Amino acid sequence: MDGILLEEPCQTSELHGWLDLIRELRHEVAELRAEVASLRRENSELRQQVGYWKSRHADALKRIAVLEQENEHLRGENRRLQAQLFGQKTEKQSSKDRSNHLEGLEEDKPQRDPSKTKKSPQRREQPHLPIIEQIIELPAEQRACPQCGKPRQAMSATEDSEQIEIDVKAHRRVLRRKRYLQTCDCPGCPKTITAPVPPKLLPKSLLGTSVWVEILLAKYFNHQPIERLLASWKLTGLNLAPSTVNAGLKRLEPLFAPIYAALQERNRLSPYQQADETRWLVFVEKEGKEGHRWWLWVFNGVDTSVFILDPYRSHEVPQGHFTAGVSVILMVDRLSSYKAMAPVKEGLILLAFCWAHVRRDFIAVAKSFPELKPWALEWLQLIRQAYRCNRERLAHWNTPEFTKPDAELRAAIEQMKTTAAEQLSDPKLRQPCRKVLVSLQEHWIGLTRFVEDPRIPMDNNASERSLRGAALGRKNYYGSNAEWSGRLAMMLFSIFATLPKWNINPRTWLRWYLDACAATGGQAPPDIQPYLPWNMSEIERQTMSEPIPLETNGKGPNSS
Repeated sequence: MDGILLEEPCQTSELHGWLDLIRELRHEVAELRAEVASLRRENSELRQQVGYWKSRHADALKRIAVLEQENEHLRGENRRLQAQLFGQKTEKQSSKDRSNHLEGLEEDKPQRDPSKTKKSPQRREQPHLPIIEQIIELPAEQRACPQCGKPRQAMSATEDSEQIEIDVKAHRRVLRRKRYLQTCDCPGCPKTITAPVPPKLLPKSLLGTSVWVEILLAKYFNHQPIERLLASWKLTGLNLAPSTVNAGLKRLEPLFAPIYAALQERNRLSPYQQADETRWLVFVEKEGKEGHRWWLWVFNGVDTSVFILDPYRSHEVPQGHFTAGVSVILMVDRLSSYKAMAPVKEGLILLAFCWAHVRRDFIAVAKSFPELKPWALEWLQLIRQAYRCNRERLAHWNTPEFTKPDAELRAAIEQMKTTAAEQLSDPKLRQPCRKVLVSLQEHWIGLTRFVEDPRIPMDNNASERSLRGAALGRKNYYGSNAEWSGRLAMMLFSIFATLPKWNINPRTWLRWYLDACAATGGQAPPDIQPYLPWNMSEIERQTMSEPIPLETNGKGPNSS
């Protein structure tokens, strides 16, 4: 018993040790479990954060891609604007570069034989000009023999030469109207009568018709500012006040309204037309409109040109120009105003789009993104080939040789269509290229109307050329200072653009028409039909083509 009792304390202490160890282990297990739970929670949170940051990283990569693409676009836009600001301002082709300063598109031209000299331009004879003879004699001291002093005898033969001179001078025409005294005693008759007053364009004005002809031609045909014209006249001795000229132009404006209305009426009936527009400043305050930018539209018909000045660039302007129910083929650029016209949606007006604008798209890509220049050059070659084929078939229009170039043109157009579809199907196609090709496909029907109808040109360059004069005038005298001035510019631009289509000299016609207005007391003639080019006979138009102004006093081009 004593032995047993002696062993119990040892076992108890050992038991307590094991119990303490167990408690420690349990405590450590609890701590480990807590740590594991904490790590699991942290791991779960980290996993969630990993997914979040992965998505954020993907979003960041997308934003970087978008920013890189935007940056690339801005760099290209910057190059385009730099070229627009500092580059060539015209598309006129030069001998060194036939594609707006794009290397690699020059045509292989045969080398000129250096042994063959270039012919000088042929002198232009002017037999229609009046002749003023000038006799030139030797000085008196040279008419005698220097040795014996015997005088030389003048010969009947002369050595003749000529030179062209221009004598610009102003003069005052004094009108002395004779008075007649009655020599009989007949009752009811005035004692004195006076010769009638000659016709005057602007009653109570000192300026004659010839002065107003020069003013109108200078501003609206030559696009010269009135101030510059008056300054040049001042050098010749004629000093006119600008206010006098401005007041006279305002009085002349109603005289051209009937002619302009007749031009509009005939222009609307043209089955084929071209249209374009450019900005024009009118310095008046108009309710509901901010700024002074108006728009000058031009509509080129077969034998007429009509300009329309409007405050807005809306589709209502071209839509209001055309006669309702008349079918027209209209060559335009890709301005949305033309596409929004109701006759276009109804199919009465068929739009034909301009290949020159498409060509400019590819040139802009090549200039804005140099790495894409080879791609753009390939397309420019295709467009050039289409132009060549079209010129060739037009040269053989209505001949048996028309078939071959026509087939070549159709093949070139089909190749462009196929190439565009193949390139658009490539997902790696750059965005600038895709944008141009998408626009090409969207306008394809209008771009290819000329294939079936050779009368339709490939581009709208004729309308752009019609607006060059107005753009020059806008640069020289900024626009119009009043609405009446804008209407006068619109009407005279139309008249001066139409007359050359009929081979009529604008100076001759203008003098004739203003003389007719003077004969009716400063008003438009009651019947304007004789003054319209399409109502003239061939002989009358031939007479009106002469550059010498006609002194007709409103009687007609054949009057003496």
